[in-house]
Order: sequence, then structure tokens, then C-alpha cells
Amino acid sequence: MAILRFILGDQLSRNLATLRDIDREHDVVLMAEVGSESTVVGFHKQKLAFIYSAMRHFADELRSEGIRVDYVSLTDPDNTQNLEGELRRALQRHAVDGVVVTEPGAWRVKDMMSGWEERLGVAVDVREDDRFICSHARFAAWAEGRKSFRMEYFYREMRRETGLLMESGGPIGGQWNFDAENRQALPDDYQPPERLRFKPDETTRAVLDLVATRYDKNFGDLEPFAWAVTRDGALEALDHFIEHCLPDFGTYQDAMKSGEPFLNHGLISPYLNVGLLDPLEVCRAAERAYLEGDVPLNAAEGFIRQIIGWREYVRGIYWLKMPDYAGTNHLEAKRDLPWFYWSGKTQMNCLANAIGDTQRHAYAHHIQRLMVTGNFALLSGIEPRQIEAWYLAVYIDAFDWVELPNTHGMVMFADGGLLASKPYAASGAYINRMSDYCSGCVYSPATKDGEKACPITLLYWNFLMENRQKLQGNRRMLMPYRNLDRMDAAQRKSIQARATAFLDGLSATEDEPEQPQLLLDL
Repeated sequence: MAILRFILGDQLSRNLATLRDIDREHDVVLMAEVGSESTVVGFHKQKLAFIYSAMRHFADELRSEGIRVDYVSLTDPDNTQNLEGELRRALQRHAVDGVVVTEPGAWRVKDMMSGWEERLGVAVDVREDDRFICSHARFAAWAEGRKSFRMEYFYREMRRETGLLMESGGPIGGQWNFDAENRQALPDDYQPPERLRFKPDETTRAVLDLVATRYDKNFGDLEPFAWAVTRDGALEALDHFIEHCLPDFGTYQDAMKSGEPFLNHGLISPYLNVGLLDPLEVCRAAERAYLEGDVPLNAAEGFIRQIIGWREYVRGIYWLKMPDYAGTNHLEAKRDLPWFYWSGKTQMNCLANAIGDTQRHAYAHHIQRLMVTGNFALLSGIEPRQIEAWYLAVYIDAFDWVELPNTHGMVMFADGGLLASKPYAASGAYINRMSDYCSGCVYSPATKDGEKACPITLLYWNFLMENRQKLQGNRRMLMPYRNLDRMDAAQRKSIQARATAFLDGLSATEDEPEQPQLLLDL
């Protein structure tokens, strides 16, 4: 009995459910580089290169084990450029008795898969993706009966179940969360560690040439491309992070600095999200470094919380609440995304830095995403689906299951507080405290009026006024509204007028090439 085993571009794990019971003598693995059946969003050039190169390397690794791989390249003249079309063609090439595939990371693709058996006339076994720590059923059991889903409580259960940083039935150090120790700005003389980067091999160079030719108008710089594209490279990147970056990761994880896009952050999320690293092995490595005395507890705990807490949690939210979740818009935000998100051309230095880092590396760390690009989108009332499409397009680690809840719930508060306990709205004072961006900006967070006044501070107070009816009942918003109420009526009216003029001056288009459109069916 022969089986066709279909592997998607973010399923590059040898322990994938699709491969677990493979018969090397009879089965065939199908992998396909595809565009899409509809133009949806343009991916960053480095994101495309990373996925395609990692796919090709993974296919070679399977072949080295004696596994037969049917690999369809993007430039194959017969490529239908969509998943179902390539599966249909493969079924014509191979005499098989059925198809095995692991569930995808996007609800729309899983919905498409649900009809494959009927449309293709073959048995299709869609297996749960068990590379995650928390199964769908486990998360649903945790969520049952809850009015709000606070990550902290979920995280504690994951700590108990995995045993990570636990002793005698409780958390090591006597508390679950050391986040209060993880919010320091960088000292002026702090030198971030030099980061490990990878030289492209022959396979990657071929992919870079392909992307440069085929997607030359896509967002972002293609080179220098320095991401790992194999499991061995991903493990090397993990080891480097644990040894050189994790010791200070916790303390400075919320800090930002001009010209330093990486600081002490992991840079391993792309490898986790395409399957080159396993989340539990990553957490065990961080725990081991703490137990051996190489990193402080606040660093190990803060990092592990991002993996078994936040990463598992947003995936659980995604599969529990989709597809209706994506359509919510609690704050009724409707403004178009400004063009500078694509061009990087803005006088606001914090945004210019965060978007510039994104253009150069297909990467920005979580505070740049949440409190700079995300904060501006929230304060400006950008339509959620537009900023969500931007995040999905530009970040190398962005896949629907992780990007959508983070942006929709955490950044935009579009779910009305299901995920986050309050909107993560901040004025220019926060950015000034956590970065050096303001010192190089034409605007000043300390200036309250005139041309030098920080637009983000202006938009912050305007955001509170515009959304008062929906937010003032939130107990975590009591202090901001008390501060707002200390302003006299004339000052509030002036803020609203200036904020409206500023937002009306933002353009969603520019005399630049139209955003290139690619597919999501990778």
C-alpha cells in the first residue's frame, strides 16, 4: 500500500506526523513551491528565500535517508501554483492508495483541505500537528467556561505539565513570573553581543537568484541574507543564543536602540515556526543553562514564557476562535494603513528605525512590533486586517496562526479583550524611556504643542478620547483616563483637532510601484 505524504513549507520537521510511519519502499513525499490561487499579500524577499531554501534543504535530507521525494520547483512550467493543483498532479504521477498530510498553520488552508477527499477522489488523512506542546483538545479544555483567556494562568499550567523551572511542585525561585525584572532600558555604554549569521551555500544562492529575478519589486532587502536554512544551522543558532545572548535577554528584552535590530533576542522564531527547531528542546536548553549557573533566572524564565506560554497560547486562541475571530473589530478601526509602512519614509524616528530594521532583515523584535509599529497602528485606528496583512508579509517568522492573534488581539485590541487585558497604547514617553529613538527625532515627546510635538503622544490622548465609551470601564485604564480628565476642555479639543489633521495628512498610497502580490500557500 503506497501513500503520498504531502509536506508544506512550514512543516520541515523529521518528527512531523506526516512522516512518522513512512514506508521508504513504497511511499512518496510531495513538496511544492507554489504561489497561490488568489493574490493576497506580498512577502518580504528574505522570507521567500528562507522558506524556499529551507524546503529544498529538507528535501535533500529526506533523500539522504532513502526517502523518495517528488519536489516541484516554483519555476516548473507545469506548476499550477496552488496546493490542491499540485496534489492533483502528483496523484496522476504516482499510483497511491491515499494521502497523508499534517494540518496547516492557516485556517483557510485547513478549510480547503477538508474538501480534498471529495474533490480528488482519494482518502486523505489530515493529522493534528503535534509538534506543539498543547493540543487543540487540551487548550479547549483549559478555555472552557472562561470569559477571558489570560495567558499567565495558561502558562502556569504549561509549567506544571512540562516541569520546566519547577521544584517540589512549585516554581523555582518562589514565583511564576519575573517580568518586573525584564523592563530595563539599555545603559548608554552597553555593547550587544555579536550575532551569529550564516553564509548562503549553493542551494541558497540559487534561491536568492530566483527571488531576485521573480520578486524584485517585493518589500524588503534580499541581501545580505544570513539566516540558517537547515536543522543543523538552527541548532547552531540556538546554542549561540543560549551562550552569548540569553544571560542579558531578560533584563533588556524590552529595550530598543538605533542601529541594533537584534540586541539579545533569540532570532530563532523562524526556525521554530517552520519546524527546524522543537519548542520543548529550546526550552530545555534555556532551563539547562540556568541550572548550570550560566544565565540568571529572570532570563531563563522570561524566555521560556515566550515559548510555552505565549507561543502555545496564541496558537490555542487561533484554532479555538477561527474563523470568526479574524472578523472582529471591537474599536471599529477603519483607517487605511499609511504608505510609510511599506516605504519606511517617515520623520518619526521610532517608526523609521523599526520599519527600516524590518526592510533590511525581515525581522524586528517584539517591542518594536508591539510598541512602535503596532502602537502607531492602534492609536491611528488602522483597520485590523490591513495591519495584519502587513505583519504577515514583512516578518520572516510570521505565519497565520501566530501573526493573527498577536496582531488582532494584542496589538489592535480588535477582539475586545479576549486575549489582552487592556489595549497596549502608549505615548511617546514610553518610547523615549525604552530607546534612544527620540534623541534622533525631529519631534520631542516632552513638547506638548507646536511642530515639534510628538505625533504619538498626540495620538495617544486622542485615542483615549475617541474610544472612551468602550474603554473607560476597564479597570486597567483608570489611570490614563484620570490623567486625561485633568486636562481642561480647550486642551482636549485642541488635541482632537491636531490629531485629526495629522491623520488626515497620512497617505495610503505614494508615487511608488504598487505593492507586489504573492501567495500564502507556501
